[in-house]
Amino acid sequence: MSAPPADVTYRNPVLDADWSDPDVIRVGDDFYLTASSFGRVPGLPLLHSRDLVNWTLVGHALQRLQPEGEFGVPRHDCGVWAPSLRHHDDRFWIFWGDPDQGIFQVNAPEIRGPWSRPHLVKAGKGLIDPCPLWDEETGEAYLVHAWARSRSGVKNRLTGHRMHPHGTELLDEGKVIVDADRIPGWFTLEGPKLYRHDGWFWILAPAGGVETGWQGAFRSRDFFGPYEEKVVLEQRDTDVNGPHQGGWVRTPSGEDWFLHFQQRGAYGRVVHLQPMRWGPTGGTSRSSEGGSGSGWPVIGDNGAPVAEHRRPDLPAQPAAAPATDDDFPGGRHGRQWQWTANPRDGWATQHSADGLRLTCVRTADAHDLRKLPHILTQRLPGAPCTVEVELRLDSVEPGARAGLAVLGDAYAWIGLQRGTDGTAHLVHRFAETVAGSERDAGHPRLVPEGSVRLRIEAGAGARCRFSYDTGDGFRPSGQIFAATPWRWVGALLGLAALAPTGQGHAGTATFTRFRISTT
Repeated sequence: MSAPPADVTYRNPVLDADWSDPDVIRVGDDFYLTASSFGRVPGLPLLHSRDLVNWTLVGHALQRLQPEGEFGVPRHDCGVWAPSLRHHDDRFWIFWGDPDQGIFQVNAPEIRGPWSRPHLVKAGKGLIDPCPLWDEETGEAYLVHAWARSRSGVKNRLTGHRMHPHGTELLDEGKVIVDADRIPGWFTLEGPKLYRHDGWFWILAPAGGVETGWQGAFRSRDFFGPYEEKVVLEQRDTDVNGPHQGGWVRTPSGEDWFLHFQQRGAYGRVVHLQPMRWGPTGGTSRSSEGGSGSGWPVIGDNGAPVAEHRRPDLPAQPAAAPATDDDFPGGRHGRQWQWTANPRDGWATQHSADGLRLTCVRTADAHDLRKLPHILTQRLPGAPCTVEVELRLDSVEPGARAGLAVLGDAYAWIGLQRGTDGTAHLVHRFAETVAGSERDAGHPRLVPEGSVRLRIEAGAGARCRFSYDTGDGFRPSGQIFAATPWRWVGALLGLAALAPTGQGHAGTATFTRFRISTT
């Protein structure tokens, strides 16, 4: 049989960047997705689609992380973990777990807000990956969550609660409803998504670790169990390692689809779209309850991820993806940018022209970008790309610097620094994962005009070549740098401006024409 035409198919991933731990819903003809944002601000990204393939970023549900003081400094792997998005009682709801504080909730009448302030539903250490369910048949409400061993000493189990229908509090102490220590071969069960279908309570949850695991399905006639389980999606002989943690959605015509992530090293967790159906067979049975195996979800190609597939039966849409380029009109940055901690007044200045005007913030941590809260970041694309930006260093403060960075547990950046004699120099620096301070990656070069074009060419494996142009064409600088993720977060592109400690205003740096082109 010949392959279907390209215009009626899509290729995975549909979101080729770090949109970690996605969850998805449909409201009318619109699909909405949110994802983990960890310690970046604003948090809880909100994406919109009409066809499940083309997505745009329409906003964020969380403007500041709580408590504000604790997130005044970077906490890259903390904050917002694995949110669940739901629509109930004409409102949008997002629940998420902060592993150090507990389970939070926000809600809004429209996807673009206004969103409520974060409300702590359940306090405690290690409470992660919550998902609510409002049972339309009975009027009851429930919540299920997983556990982070790093905070609680507990993992590989799911705890269920009855929840107040208002979504503000839990009505019991909770009960372990799935203990995966009792299921042969299962470990690190997490990321549950809770549904009601065909008279069953369903929990779609991954296990086995983000890089090596599988997607499981659990079902019970009663919310508190007992549950039987089945593996419904696993790598098999594909190159999609550990197909992991996502959400089920149904189109208006009755098609079922499943969105999940794949861990891809420095690129983070990219999002795949899998066909799904409910059938009498599918998946690899590992049932602890001896169930019949009928009526289980069948995801992908009979339980294996698909690389290419027929598009969903939805109206054709123009090609779209979350924005990356930015001219910074009026000094304002686009939705794709996030700070590395709760922002403070004065980090960026609005003005009448284009260009991002960042203050060279004085800091005792000028030797290590990983410690700075005032870096403006966006996701590194999952495909080879070229990143360019123009920079002018307006500061005359000795030691003031600004540039373009690739951030992770190791990082590298290229930009300008003001010398003690008032001259500007092109500098290129890096820090290894275990290093407490940065080192030169290239020889400093005098830049008389104080302005430069900067470029990062990110090739296969997120191997980055840095270069600069002071008016006579781009020239390479230093060695190739292999981007690294944080523990849970993919590598980030960053714009930074800073200065050593001292008195008074240290000046500004202006970034213009930020562009990312894929190759």
